Amino acid sequence: MELPKQFEEKMQELLGDEFPDYIACYDEPRYYGLRVNTGKITVEEFQKICPFEITPIPWIENGFYYDGENISPSRHPYYFAGLYYLQEPSAMTPANRLPIEPGDKVLDVCAAPGGKATELGAKLKGEGVLVANDISNSRAKGLLKNIEVFGIGNVLVLSEEPGKLEDYFAGYFDKILIDAPCSGEGMFRKDKKMVKAWEEHGPEFFSNIQKSIVTQAARMLKPGGMMLYSTCTFDGRENERIIEYLRETYPEFEVLDLNPYDGFAKGMPELTADKDIAYEKTVRIFPHKMKGEGHYLALLRKGDVSAEKERLAQKEHVLPSSIRKSKKKLPEDLEQFLCDTSWDIEESRLDIHGERIYYMPKDLPDMRGIRFLRTGLLLGELKKNRFEPSQALAMCLKKEDYCKIIDLPAEDTRVSRYLKGETLDVDDLTGAKEKGWYLVCVDGYPLGWGKLSGGTLKNKYLPGWRLC
Repeated sequence: MELPKQFEEKMQELLGDEFPDYIACYDEPRYYGLRVNTGKITVEEFQKICPFEITPIPWIENGFYYDGENISPSRHPYYFAGLYYLQEPSAMTPANRLPIEPGDKVLDVCAAPGGKATELGAKLKGEGVLVANDISNSRAKGLLKNIEVFGIGNVLVLSEEPGKLEDYFAGYFDKILIDAPCSGEGMFRKDKKMVKAWEEHGPEFFSNIQKSIVTQAARMLKPGGMMLYSTCTFDGRENERIIEYLRETYPEFEVLDLNPYDGFAKGMPELTADKDIAYEKTVRIFPHKMKGEGHYLALLRKGDVSAEKERLAQKEHVLPSSIRKSKKKLPEDLEQFLCDTSWDIEESRLDIHGERIYYMPKDLPDMRGIRFLRTGLLLGELKKNRFEPSQALAMCLKKEDYCKIIDLPAEDTRVSRYLKGETLDVDDLTGAKEKGWYLVCVDGYPLGWGKLSGGTLKNKYLPGWRLC
């Protein structure tokens, strides 16, 4: 692979004696990764049912390598059931190393396409809230789909500049992840198009963007909260020097140790102006040291803040009055549907907008004026007073949460036919007089809805998600 001469010279200076090993890695094939959705299935359970060969990624407890040249996991029904996400192994590291606890308020600032947001959401286990933002509206649409496939309902999916979010979320979040837009040097082997992009917009261009994002995010973090900054590049201007800039601007930030792995390389204080040894706690991932592409990570904690910043951090966060004071009577058809679930729904968290009904996370700020693609879990729609459950709701449910189930084994041809949107004959699985909304599952894991009548299941699988 032909690399830009300027880039090679920089890497030779950065790596010294290791440079030949680094260059040699470009002759090796890229690695393909799969990350198990622990919100739906345990790692041990997935290993038992996985239909193709996988090998553990040693530094990611729910990550595995697979042979991406010869198999297509994205066409298996388990992928449509949200049991796993396909992600480059090194890219799994940031969300893995940010310590999320159920109940946390979490922000993924640059979240599309959703590889890191889906892991953060799975770690929340349905408690707290995940705010997943991407400035690109088109990319945010793909982000929303991936989050819904993963069955994450306690979510806000936004499409805003990080600076605008400050007005709504100052001092609000317990944890923030910034996988910053960068020059992409660590992805040259995986995607050769990144070389051309690097030649057009290099590290200096991106470092200005990164400085803006990291300081905006800092103001949205609670005192005591943690922030993980990451890039997929090697340049110190985008890595250690961004962390240095953050700490110059907000000295209350402390660099923390990351959960170690033998292949991790230390950060490089020598690339910064102050040469602070604390930057050795940050992590560099080099493709000649471990089986993955290039990455950089820094974990920080926000300490005490000055009186002025404390005032911002303590800005009152309240629910919009339309949600907080909602006393709307539930439509009868919705009440009947909810009786078929085992969920304990808090009616005060239901938000009805026209025909659409959402179930909102707790303790949200007033978000009027924000561009969002989703607020909370879309339960479904009321059409002529008839409730139609959503695809997102199907993916949030577990088999035991709903009383009307059609469960098909993965090898049953009806599974692929369902995923293609076809009507199914299921009279061997249901009684002749049974009817209504049924949750279609594969080996016990939900795929979507169907409406049953006379032994025939009318397909309600979301058209935009169908198997081609």
